[in-house]
Amino acid sequence: MSNQLTTPIADFDWDAFENGISTGDKSREELTKTYDESLSQVKDQQVIEGTIIAMNKREAVVNIGYKSDGIIPMSEFRYNPDLKVGDTVEVFIENHEDKKGQLVLSHRQARAARAWDRVNEAMAADEVIKGYVRARTKGGMIVDVFGLEAFLPGSQIDVKPIRDYDIFVGKTMEFKVVKVNPEYRNVVVSHKVLIEAELEQQKKEIMAKLEKGQVLEGTVKNITAYGVFIDLGGVDGLIHITDLSWGRVSHPSEIVEPFQTLNVVILDFDDEKKRIALGLKQLQPHPWDALDADLKVGDKITGRVVVMADYGAFIEVAPGVEGLIHVSEMTWSQHVRSAQDFMKVGDEIEAVVLTLDREERKMSLGLKQLKQDPWADIEVRYPVGSNHTAKVRNFTNFGVFVELEEGVDGLIHISDLSWTKKIKHPSEFTNIGDTIEVQVLDIDKENRRLSLGHKQLEENPWEALESDYAVGTIHQGTITELMEKGAVVVLGEGVEGFATPRHLVKADGSQAQAGEQLEFKVIEFNKENRRIILSHSRIHEDDTKAERKAEQRKARAARAPKQEEANALPAPEKTTLGDLEALAALKDKLSKGE
Repeated sequence: MSNQLTTPIADFDWDAFENGISTGDKSREELTKTYDESLSQVKDQQVIEGTIIAMNKREAVVNIGYKSDGIIPMSEFRYNPDLKVGDTVEVFIENHEDKKGQLVLSHRQARAARAWDRVNEAMAADEVIKGYVRARTKGGMIVDVFGLEAFLPGSQIDVKPIRDYDIFVGKTMEFKVVKVNPEYRNVVVSHKVLIEAELEQQKKEIMAKLEKGQVLEGTVKNITAYGVFIDLGGVDGLIHITDLSWGRVSHPSEIVEPFQTLNVVILDFDDEKKRIALGLKQLQPHPWDALDADLKVGDKITGRVVVMADYGAFIEVAPGVEGLIHVSEMTWSQHVRSAQDFMKVGDEIEAVVLTLDREERKMSLGLKQLKQDPWADIEVRYPVGSNHTAKVRNFTNFGVFVELEEGVDGLIHISDLSWTKKIKHPSEFTNIGDTIEVQVLDIDKENRRLSLGHKQLEENPWEALESDYAVGTIHQGTITELMEKGAVVVLGEGVEGFATPRHLVKADGSQAQAGEQLEFKVIEFNKENRRIILSHSRIHEDDTKAERKAEQRKARAARAPKQEEANALPAPEKTTLGDLEALAALKDKLSKGE
């Protein structure tokens, strides 16, 4: 400190100063009035604007135009990390002069006083505002907005899911007010809408530059069962599973990995729906173009079964090159079966090329062609008249379909099953899956048909039956079936006959029933049509006739002696016409005499 003594001005008029007399142009009262008017007219509990004139880490000094400046803790400005000297801020006057004569200000209370109006204004104007993330809460974050506590849902933090909310605590971020509840004074804000708006703008810029056939670099964003989503730098595109590879793809994960960077080509895009169709396989040459140029119809080829269907199997003969084996080309058998009976996915098989269309990129293959066609020499292996064992495959109303070997089927007509039995349906004679002995009757090589017979393995019994069942012979028979038109009667050795209803009447007048065993007389035998007509009624009818004839003969025999006696008496004289006239004349005489 200086030891010099300061001395008052020698010519200062102290009396005038004490008496309030100014030595200048204005009096002291005028100067005081002018000074007071230059100060802001502040009132307690008022919100006004002030200017930051100084600041440090702990506090900021604010000038509101009053005789003293106010000090506000920096914690009240945490929502605004960009605060600097010279900025204008709103302040709430708690006390324009405390016990120490200090101006007491609060920025937090000023914001709170106007916060609700500011929130509504921001929502109405779709304004971007700043907020300070104060803490984490259930389902989201608590954000300080204009001094109010607003809720930031977890789903509104970012466009992608957020796992760690804590990294946002203590940060100042930009938001938009998306919901306001005046009744409960709840405010909901979103940071996600700002990102979406930015991404939408990026998408528009990117979409404006897109062209079909353009090759871009992208990153695998998501893999689904039907395709892969690629991030093209702000806009997403989809590679459908069919555009990942020229070959069969069961799942896109076989081709790409998450976050993998790769080149893709734009196949198509939709400006309105913001959809972009991408391709990966189109950047590779088509496998058909690399197919062996010497491959031709009739060649043998190996491949792997990649897809199975009931109608056939797709065989991959080279990466991206497939051929179809139809189920009808898997076996020479005419019995249509499922392709799964012959092969399964993953099997390595050999096949024959049946058709080859390089322009259409189609190929059909055959499996049965690896074996000789069984019909090629059918007349040698199954000549007419030869006997064989077959397997019953199917029934129809007119016969039985049997299989002699794989690919060789034949038909036994129902009339060729038995010489003697009347068969209405083949199921009465045999069962599906049974074996049956057959004889080849006829061959239709062109249509791949064999006519077979079973009864031909035995001699025609009707030659011998003709004498055994001659008309008029009587046989014991059992009624096995009773119908409206008559009854089937089984005679000895399985021979069947037929009796009409009127020939089923028994001696007592009743009708014969199924299961009854009776005597039957043969009334018709037809060898050509293998038909025997029987009658039970004829037996007792013939007996009755015989008895009647016997009685007639007996009656005639009894009358014979009386006739002989009559023959021994003299014969009466015959009356002549003359006699009659004499009698008449005599009668007239007698009448007149009287």
